[in-house]
Amino acid sequence: MRSWSIPLGRFFGIDVRLHITFLILPLFVFWTEYAAHQGSANAGSDVGMVGIILACVAAHEAGHILVARRFGMIPKAVILLPLTGVTLFDESRVEKPRPDTPVWKREIRLALVGPLVSLVLASVAVVGITATGRGIELWKWPFLQAANLPRSLVWANLYLAGLNLIPAYPLDGGRILRALFIRTMDPSAAARRAVSISNAISMVLMVAGLFSDSWLTMVGVIIFSAAQLEERAIIFQSVLDNVRLEEVMLTDFATLSPADTLEDALEKAVHSLQDDFPVVRGSDMVGVISRQRILDALRAEGNGYVQAVMNKIFEVSVRQDSLGSAFRKLTARSSSIIPVVDDQRLVGIVTLQNLMHSMTLLAESRRLRRNEPEG
Repeated sequence: MRSWSIPLGRFFGIDVRLHITFLILPLFVFWTEYAAHQGSANAGSDVGMVGIILACVAAHEAGHILVARRFGMIPKAVILLPLTGVTLFDESRVEKPRPDTPVWKREIRLALVGPLVSLVLASVAVVGITATGRGIELWKWPFLQAANLPRSLVWANLYLAGLNLIPAYPLDGGRILRALFIRTMDPSAAARRAVSISNAISMVLMVAGLFSDSWLTMVGVIIFSAAQLEERAIIFQSVLDNVRLEEVMLTDFATLSPADTLEDALEKAVHSLQDDFPVVRGSDMVGVISRQRILDALRAEGNGYVQAVMNKIFEVSVRQDSLGSAFRKLTARSSSIIPVVDDQRLVGIVTLQNLMHSMTLLAESRRLRRNEPEG
């Protein structure tokens, strides 16, 4: 998520990020306007055009998010691209769809909301501009032009509505296609097939743009970039669902005793790469404590005992639990360590740091294996 995007801030509890293709868009708009006006362009109008496109995409994606919330899907982050957005949901809080609403039907309804929002915004823009008495020459070519920002506002929404119906995932048309695939295959396989079709469509658009309108090339690049984001998310989800904790848990780790002083615990922490420690009495695990908690307690209260400041409420997993299960347990309690037990015996630990590192490596490994030529 962070590799090809920059943060814009947090709005209504959702992390909003801007994909790098949005940084290319101002240059592309300037170049096309410069060519169209035979060597002249207005930088202010060009920036205004980019701002309009960003606002239209944000509104389009906001429609998806609002309806997703009604289905019990809690968004935690969204990446905005010049045509669409990629929303990441909190898997630990997603409610199961009602029996009378199959997943594929829910997905189709969610997909159709985006174009509908764009069409409504275009209609509102036409009514609002007409009410001001301004003539915007709505049907004058080129429809999208920095020199006429009111007309561009209308057509930016119309283009978004139309382009998002292309059956290229993760555009809304591609999401509908994936939903139809879900009827006969599991969601992961359906998404992979939709991404493959999306990649083919993006290549056709990029090549077609070289011989006709350069905007087609830009659309192809955006679709390809969005498909890559979704493909990485699919692989990441596959790792979460299929990898067991016994494959990634740390088996060589340091423990603390509840009778250890905080100064002794800090000394052990200094000589360990761990940020979090299980607290063990005999063969029983009685708590967990972090390096930061040890430091905070020493600064606030001076030297004491681990038992007094350790967290006595913690989640436990077993070897056969999936990474996804561990990740949900960590995020649900905002904790950073999960002990792994076997017959009530501590056999390993999984920390948030170790989990994210393992997930990233496993996802990249699976992506590389998928890209290896057969034979």
